[in-house]
Amino acid sequence: MTIICNPILTGFNPDPSICRVGEDYYIAVSTFEWFPGVGIYHSRDLKNWRLISRPLKRISQLNMMGNPDSGGIWAPQLSYCDDEFWLIYTDVKVVEGQWKDCHNYLVTCSSIDGDWSEPIYLNSSGFDPSLFHDTDGRKYLVNMVWDQRMENHNFYGIRLQEYSPKEEKLVGKKEIIFKGTDLKLTEAPHLYQIEDYYYLLTAEGGTRYDHAATIARSKAIWGPYEVHPENPLLTSWPYPRNPLQKSGHASIVKTHTDEWFLVHLTGRPLPKENQPLLDHRGYCPLGRETAIQRLEWRDGWPYVVGGNQPSLVIEGPKTPEARWERDYDERDDFDEGVLNQHFQTLRIPLGENIVSLKDNPGHLRLYGRESLTSKFTQAFVARRWQHFNFTAETKVAFKPTSFQQSAGLVNYYNTQNWTSLKISWHEERGRILELYTCDNFVFQQPLRGKEIPIPEEIDYIYLRVEVKTTTYQYFYSFDGEQWVDIPLVFYAYKLSDDYIQGGGFFTGAFVGMQCQDTSGERLHADFDYFIYRETAF
Repeated sequence: MTIICNPILTGFNPDPSICRVGEDYYIAVSTFEWFPGVGIYHSRDLKNWRLISRPLKRISQLNMMGNPDSGGIWAPQLSYCDDEFWLIYTDVKVVEGQWKDCHNYLVTCSSIDGDWSEPIYLNSSGFDPSLFHDTDGRKYLVNMVWDQRMENHNFYGIRLQEYSPKEEKLVGKKEIIFKGTDLKLTEAPHLYQIEDYYYLLTAEGGTRYDHAATIARSKAIWGPYEVHPENPLLTSWPYPRNPLQKSGHASIVKTHTDEWFLVHLTGRPLPKENQPLLDHRGYCPLGRETAIQRLEWRDGWPYVVGGNQPSLVIEGPKTPEARWERDYDERDDFDEGVLNQHFQTLRIPLGENIVSLKDNPGHLRLYGRESLTSKFTQAFVARRWQHFNFTAETKVAFKPTSFQQSAGLVNYYNTQNWTSLKISWHEERGRILELYTCDNFVFQQPLRGKEIPIPEEIDYIYLRVEVKTTTYQYFYSFDGEQWVDIPLVFYAYKLSDDYIQGGGFFTGAFVGMQCQDTSGERLHADFDYFIYRETAF
C-alpha cells in the first residue's frame, strides 16, 4: 500500500474533478484566465501525477480576450462514458458587482490528450456545471444558479436539467433540486449514483478559510435530498492549526480496487513571519491546490477517514506505486517545437507573430505587445509557483531603443499585482536594468535614478529570482558566473488571493518571461533558456 502526502497537485490547481477509466485516473482543474484552458493530470496510483493535457487550445473553444482577472475557466468537470471523455466548463466574463455573467459549454474527445471537439453551448444561468451519466443512458446537467436580485442570496440553488446528446442541447424541465445548508454559497455540484441512492456533492461556505464540502442523498434524481447527518463531509474551518486550510470543492472516485477517495481543494498558508497583522489565517501564494482523502462508508453515507478534516498523509489504494518520468525539465532550452504544457499565456493563444520557437532556433522569441496591466494581448509566457522555495532563471537578448520597450523576468498574480526585473532604455544611460512593481495597482520604480547600466558589448543578460518561503529577491549577471543581487526584498504574501484588493480572486503566483513594446514597433526579445528549480534555502 502506498503512502500519499498532500497536496498531490501543488501550486495553483484548484476545483479538482476526478475521473477513472479502468486503472487510469484523471483530474481536471481550473485555470481561470490562463490559456490553454483546463489542466488534466494523470495517475495510476493516486499518488504520482503528471500533466497530460490542456484540452482548450483553440480560440474557437475559449476566447478570454478582455476577461477580468480571475474570470475565464471555473470548475471544469471531467467524465467518461460511451467511449468518450466529456468535459464541461464555464467561461466567466464578469466577476464584480451584482452579476456573474458566465457561459457553460461541453467538449468531447475519444482520447484524453487528443484534439477536443468544438464546444456545445449549454446555458448561462450560473457556474460550476457538471454532467451526470445515469445508468439508464440519460444524461443530466447540474449547475448552481446565480441570483442578482438585491433582496436574495446570490447562490440560488442547484439546478438539474436533462441533456440530449442527439440534439446537443438541454431539454425538458429544469428545477432547483437543492437549496443548500446554513453554510450557504452552495456551488460545485457533482451527482453520483451509488447503490440505491443519488448523491449530490456540493461546495459551501465560500472558497476561503470557511470552505466546506457538503453531501446529500435521494432515492430519486429530482429529490428531495437529505443532508449528511454529520455534515459537512470535509472542512478545515474548525481546525485553524491544520496545515491544509480552505478545504472544500471536492469530487469522489471509486478505485478499481473497490476503495473510495475524495479529491478536494486546499490551501497552505505561509508561516506568520514577514506578514502583516491578519484578520484571517494567512496567505497562500501557491494558490488553491489539490489534496486527496480516503473515504469509508457507514449507514449509506461516506465519511472522511480520521474525521471531517483533511490529513497531510493518507494510505493510498491497494495498488503498486506507479511513478512517472517528470513532465518538465528543470531547465528548458527551447529546443522542442512546442512549449512545455506547464507554460501558459494570458487569456488567448499567442500565434508565432508573438511567441516563436522557430524565428531564432534554440530560443523563445517574444515580440513585444501590451503592458502587464493589459487584459487583451500580452507577450508573456509563465508557469506556476509550485514550491515554497525555488529559483527561476533566464537568459535574454534584447536591444531596446525606447523607454516604451522592455523585456525580462516577472513574478505575477494578476494585472494589479506583480513585480518585474527587465531590460529597458534611458535617454541618457542607454540600455538599463530597471525594476517595476505593481501593488494593488499602486506603481513604483524602486531603482529610479539608480537603474543598472548594461555595457554596450553585452548581448545576453542573465536574470534570476530566488523565492524563500515568505520573501523573494532578484539577481542579475552579465556573464552567467558572477551574480549581483538587487538589494530589495519582496514579500510572497502580496502574490496571493488573500492579499489582493477587492476579494473574489482565485489564482496563484506565476513566474515567467515577458516582452513589452507599447510603442507599437513590436520589438522582439530572445530568451535562451528558462530554469525552474525547487531549492532548500
